[in-house]
Amino acid sequence: MDAQTPKSPVASDQRPAPLGLIILLMAMSAIGPVSLNILVPATPAMAVLFNTSLGTVQLTLSLYLFGLAISQLFLGPLSDRFGRKPVLVTGLCITAVASFGAMFSTSIGMLIAFRTLQALGASSGLVIGRAIIRDLYSRERAAAMIGLVTTVMVVAPMLSPTIGGAIDTHLGWEYTFALVGGAAALVTLWILVALPETRPDHVTGGGLRYILGESRELFASRRFLGYVLVCALGTSSYFALLGAAPHIVVSLMARTSAEFGLWFMLTAGSFMVGNFITTRTVQRYGIDRMIGVGLAFQMAGAIATIAAVGLFPDAGPWTVFVPQIAMSVGNGIFLPNCVAGAVSVRPQAAGTASGITGFLQMATGAAAAQMMGYLVATATTAMPLAIVMAVVSAAATGAFFVFLRRRI
Repeated sequence: MDAQTPKSPVASDQRPAPLGLIILLMAMSAIGPVSLNILVPATPAMAVLFNTSLGTVQLTLSLYLFGLAISQLFLGPLSDRFGRKPVLVTGLCITAVASFGAMFSTSIGMLIAFRTLQALGASSGLVIGRAIIRDLYSRERAAAMIGLVTTVMVVAPMLSPTIGGAIDTHLGWEYTFALVGGAAALVTLWILVALPETRPDHVTGGGLRYILGESRELFASRRFLGYVLVCALGTSSYFALLGAAPHIVVSLMARTSAEFGLWFMLTAGSFMVGNFITTRTVQRYGIDRMIGVGLAFQMAGAIATIAAVGLFPDAGPWTVFVPQIAMSVGNGIFLPNCVAGAVSVRPQAAGTASGITGFLQMATGAAAAQMMGYLVATATTAMPLAIVMAVVSAAATGAFFVFLRRRI
C-alpha cells in the first residue's frame, strides 16, 4: 500500500481496495487469534515442565482472553485520540516483546504474566483495523471489507493449533512464542513502512473527557445500541457452540476429537460463505437489510437444530452441525455489517466504537461459552445447546426489530 492511499471514503469507493492493504489488515487481525490458539496443544507439556496443575496452566488461555477483551476498550479510544498508526505500532511492539519474554519464562507465574501482557497488544490489529477500514471507506464498502478481512478470524483458529502442535513436537513450546513474536515484529515493520495515518484530520480528540463524551454519545444512539446488541447476542450462539459441542460430540455421542474437528470445519466454511455473500451484495442492498437476512438464516438454523435434536436425539453430530450451516452463514452475513454499522454511527469515534463492540462481543461470547459448559455437563442430549442458540438468536432478532428495522 503506498503512502498516497486516499482518506476520503468516497474516493476510495471508486476503485478496488489495494491488495497490499487487504493483506496487511488480515495479517494485523490474525495476530490475536493465532497467539491465542497456537499454545493450546502445548498445555499438557507445560503443566509437567512447571510442575503445576492443568487448571493453573489454563490461566495462560483464560487470562489471555480477559486481556484481549479489556484492551479493546482502551486501544480503540486511544487510536481516536493519538492516531491509528502510533497506537497500532505500540500494541504490536508490546505483543512482540511479551512473546519473547514468555519464551524465556522460568516459572508458570512468569509465563502467565507475559501471556497476559501479550494479549494487551494483540487485539490492536483487530480493533484498530476495523477503524482503519471505516476511515477509508463508506459504511457499505466498509462492511464488504470487514467481511473479507474477517475470514482470517476463521482460518487462523483452524490452522494455528496444528502449527503449534508441530512446533511443540519438534522444537518445544517455547518456539511457538518465537513465531508469534517474530510475526508481530514483521507486521510492525510493515505498518511503519507501508501504512499511512488514516484517522481523519479533523479528529484530534481531547483526552479522557473527549473519550468519555464520545462513549456517552455512542450509547445514546439507538442505532449504535442496535448494531452492538445484534453483534454480541447473535455471535454468542457461535461461542455457545464452542463451549458445548466438544463435550456433546466426544462424551455424549462417543465420537473422536478428530471427527469433531471435521464437523467443525463445516461450520467455519459456512461462516466464510456468509462473509463472501456480504462482500458481493452489501453495496447493493445496504447493511441494515443484510443484517436482517443474516438473522433470518440464523433463526432458521436455530429452529432446525431444536427440531433435529428433538426428533433424532441419538442420531449423531449431524443433528447439530447440519443446521449449523444456516446459522454460520447467517453469522458471516450479519457480523461484518453490524461492525460496519457500529463504527459508522460516529465516524470521528470509529476507534472507540470498534473497541466497545469488540469488548461486548467477546464478553458476551465468553459468558455463553462458560454457561454452556455447566449446562451440558449433566445433559444427555444436545437440547440445552439447541435451546440456548435459539434464545440468543431470538434476542438478537428482537434487538434488530426494536433498534434497526425501521431503517430498512
